[in-house]
Amino acid sequence: MRLNAYLARAGVASRRGADELIKAGRVQVNGAPGQLNTFVARGDRVELDGEEVRAQRLAYVLLHKPRGTVTTARDPQGRPTVVELVDLPERVVPVGRLDADTTGALLLTNDGPLAHRLAHPRYGVEKVYAADVEGRPNDTALRQLASGIELDDGVTAPAHVRRLAPSRLELTLHEGRNRQVRRMCEAIGHPVVHLHRTRYAGLTVEGLEPGRWRELEPSEVDVLRSRPERPPGRSGPAPD
Repeated sequence: MRLNAYLARAGVASRRGADELIKAGRVQVNGAPGQLNTFVARGDRVELDGEEVRAQRLAYVLLHKPRGTVTTARDPQGRPTVVELVDLPERVVPVGRLDADTTGALLLTNDGPLAHRLAHPRYGVEKVYAADVEGRPNDTALRQLASGIELDDGVTAPAHVRRLAPSRLELTLHEGRNRQVRRMCEAIGHPVVHLHRTRYAGLTVEGLEPGRWRELEPSEVDVLRSRPERPPGRSGPAPD
């Protein structure tokens, strides 16, 4: 394991923060100064400022994110964070982001490679949202959402869209742009009133109250790790 990943697993800092500690000469491996390209093997002793640090076990948490929490490890404005809601000895961080006012399924982990894999576009992780919007979108609006919306950062990828109620839509996306669902709905003239992520990579928050969390079962982790790359394709509207 690369040294910065080991320090991140030990809960010392993020990988970027670990790089700074290494460059500052504060990290030693088996008594020698650690380098950015140092790898840690089983049995190696890693020290930070003379104190031994140990990698933590890998942890995987599914959180029902409540409204008003920010998806980060710490917030300069002092707002409550999702990390503060998870009571584990291991330091876990969120995979991706949800807006402060968006609720629903959020994965947190200290497994850096898996988090990177889930965030990579080529794996097309499925994200399902229920959006309460202003007005009553018609079938034409749903087809626009499904085929792609021109945003300031480019046209969105095809999505699956269906109507749950006159002013409630379900959108299934395979990309993760900033505030994407909100911007898509605003572009068709139906701004989001409330947004809830019902499913992430097949995981749902069924049985979890807002603010509650659970660790994933080993079988669920295996499914996440074995996700294949997603072939290119299109999804159409389903205006019920």
